[in-house]
Amino acid sequence: MKTSIFVVDDHYMVIEGIRSLLQNENDIELMGHATNGASCLAFLKQQLPDIILMDVNLPDISGIELCKQVKQLYPSVFILGLSTFNQQAIIRNMTDNGASGYILKNATKEELLEAIAVVLTGKNYLSIEVALSLRKSSNEMPMITRREKEVLRLIAEGFTNTEMATKLFISVATINTHRKSLLEKFDAKNTAILIGKATKQGLI
Repeated sequence: MKTSIFVVDDHYMVIEGIRSLLQNENDIELMGHATNGASCLAFLKQQLPDIILMDVNLPDISGIELCKQVKQLYPSVFILGLSTFNQQAIIRNMTDNGASGYILKNATKEELLEAIAVVLTGKNYLSIEVALSLRKSSNEMPMITRREKEVLRLIAEGFTNTEMATKLFISVATINTHRKSLLEKFDAKNTAILIGKATKQGLI
């Protein structure tokens, strides 16, 4: 019986990359893909895959929140977190919310196949790179994008989401996405902790 895989990622190059890695595997069936959380949940109402490869950063919801929702609704589905970020807070949040493993987007075909095989047995999978990251000090400076740094600075200056959206010429929803991403990357429960950690690391 084939293992069914569903991909949730908003970058077509990533989706096509995974497809090209797995298309010739006789025991794997690619069921399709979704580019956001809403379309993923809509798909799951119709069909359930064995494993979801789920991006951590999605346009409408964080992969961490989506992971939590999917596991609550469909506990039998295994989830592998998929990301370019190799950071403790994100990895831990993803696994704490039900992911059976975490794999980086630069993974080799062998790593991806190993991850799929391991989670199917009910065990957790972390690539060597991810496992090493978890051993490092949690004080390590998170990698943030240029836009996230702008949002971080404005948060520290006391701007509201609406004011930030106007100032940066982006939507309030996008500001919310950046804010959530920053909280996750800094492993901060609220804005005050976020600003404190960012200040300590010289980012503000």
